[in-house]
Amino acid sequence: MLFYPAALPLSSRTLNLAARVIRAHRKNTGSRWRRLDPAQQALLVLVHLYKGEALCQVAAGFRVGTATAWRYVRETTRLLATQAPTLEQGLHRARRKG
Repeated sequence: MLFYPAALPLSSRTLNLAARVIRAHRKNTGSRWRRLDPAQQALLVLVHLYKGEALCQVAAGFRVGTATAWRYVRETTRLLATQAPTLEQGLHRARRKG
């Protein structure tokens, strides 16, 4: 379980995947210092996406500004989307599995 004022029924594997993608992106781009580390950024995004809480509430919980939370959500969802298989790859996998 991951914890943020309430428990999220997500595995730590989910958090680690998102954090790993964020960490690699920051390293590749030579990103400067950020308010939250990759794991905290991933948790902020997962809380927002899973619970559907308003960004201002999530931002307050993580002690960052609303604009910062918005940038983190946009950046992380974009990074995770690049990890997803394309439609063609998904159909090929489905055919292979029967």
